[in-house]
Amino acid sequence: MDNSNSGNALSNFINNKVLPPIMKFVNTKPVKALQDGMVYALPFIIIGSVFLILSNIPIPAVAAAMKASGWAAFFNQAYTVTFGVLSLWAAVGIAYVYVRNEGYEALPAGLTSMATFLLLQTLNIANPLVATMGKAGSGITNAAGKVVMSGSAVSANIDKLPKALQDFVQAPVTGVINITWLGGQGMIAAILVGILVGWSYSAMIRKGWKITLPEQVPASVANQFTAMIPAGVILIVSMLIYAAFSAFGNTDVLQFIYKVLQTPLQGLSDSLGGALVIAFLVPFFWFFGVHGGLIMGAITSGLLIPNTFDNATLMKAGKLTVAQGAHIVTNEFYNNFINLTGSGITLGLVIFTLFAAKSVQFKTIGKVELVPALFNINEPFLFGLPIVMNPFLAIPFFLTPVLVALSTYLVIYFGIVPPLNGFAAPWTTPAVISGFLIGGWKMAIWQALTLVMSTAIYFPFAKKYDAILKNQEDEKAAAEAAAGNAEAAKM
Repeated sequence: MDNSNSGNALSNFINNKVLPPIMKFVNTKPVKALQDGMVYALPFIIIGSVFLILSNIPIPAVAAAMKASGWAAFFNQAYTVTFGVLSLWAAVGIAYVYVRNEGYEALPAGLTSMATFLLLQTLNIANPLVATMGKAGSGITNAAGKVVMSGSAVSANIDKLPKALQDFVQAPVTGVINITWLGGQGMIAAILVGILVGWSYSAMIRKGWKITLPEQVPASVANQFTAMIPAGVILIVSMLIYAAFSAFGNTDVLQFIYKVLQTPLQGLSDSLGGALVIAFLVPFFWFFGVHGGLIMGAITSGLLIPNTFDNATLMKAGKLTVAQGAHIVTNEFYNNFINLTGSGITLGLVIFTLFAAKSVQFKTIGKVELVPALFNINEPFLFGLPIVMNPFLAIPFFLTPVLVALSTYLVIYFGIVPPLNGFAAPWTTPAVISGFLIGGWKMAIWQALTLVMSTAIYFPFAKKYDAILKNQEDEKAAAEAAAGNAEAAKM
């Protein structure tokens, strides 16, 4: 009785004190805009990942042939304008969703966010010649990637030029967009720009800061005039902010946000502690009936997707190792390990129902869950078995993703399997297949081993719960049989 009361007290405390503020935060306008706005970037991320693999096929002979034929450059071009500018898609999508949810014409806000995001960065890049110079320089390579002039030779020849010409050829290239900040490194800035543009644009429209044309004017034309004042105000303010950072800080907003916010947050998300916290909180929220995947996905996507992008960049450069800066915890670590076969990694329960379950309830729900589990969906188990608020299955439900996250982190950290390669496998990709796509054959084998781990952890708890269900079913059947016999005796 005491254990039951303490369990109810804990459940009431979490449901009444912990979850309400969390749900209030998750349902705020900025978080909803972030959650739904990032979806608009997904097609470009997934398609771009395919181009990334094609431009860097992990078979040396094939990769060399692709590079020599010129196709690697074509695939790289496609990757650059899809996955390579994911922050740009995020800035557009977040502002668009924010204004759409407010009930206003949303496309002008999305385009305003894109313009703002570009306006806040310095429109120049370092001269490519600078990176080739000196002993540490890359040198000059030909189309096949072969070094035809060393970095020292480049520097020696540059030093022979007049000083004015040296300064000119080493000066930054101006009037160009630096795509470095349109990729993963600009993600936090893109999120902030998208939210702030969406909020300010909606506020100005709500206050009546718009040009209203007669009803006879076509809606397509009138909507653009409606957007003119809010967009103009936002762009003017953004220009002044850019000017202030440039004049007083000798930097721009995107670089400032990356150094001050994104770098520390990415480091935190990529730590072992961060991985374990994420792995625990997903099933924790689910246990109390709240969609843990959506909550943690909304909170972590802005950090883990840039980690994926960074790994994709390293893979493209042939430097995908932890020692050279590869991230361990990426968006695919979250989707394809922490949430493998569904929140709580419940494939072990499916295996139990197929081979060892004796209760009708377990067998029936197991048949329903089998196919969804292959595509990482396990709501039939969560609510049908159920796992939600079920103390018999709470320990394996919490423990399995934590142990999988811990072991996966360590096997990558110690080089037993390579870091995730930046391929953005859709979260519904079946296990083992997703492992191969995101990390090659070693990762596929490791992913299969995590499923064995899931089975081993769930099996004893499932067996005990199944015995309880079977006993209840037998008692119910016996009671019904006794009632039937009594009724027959009366007749």
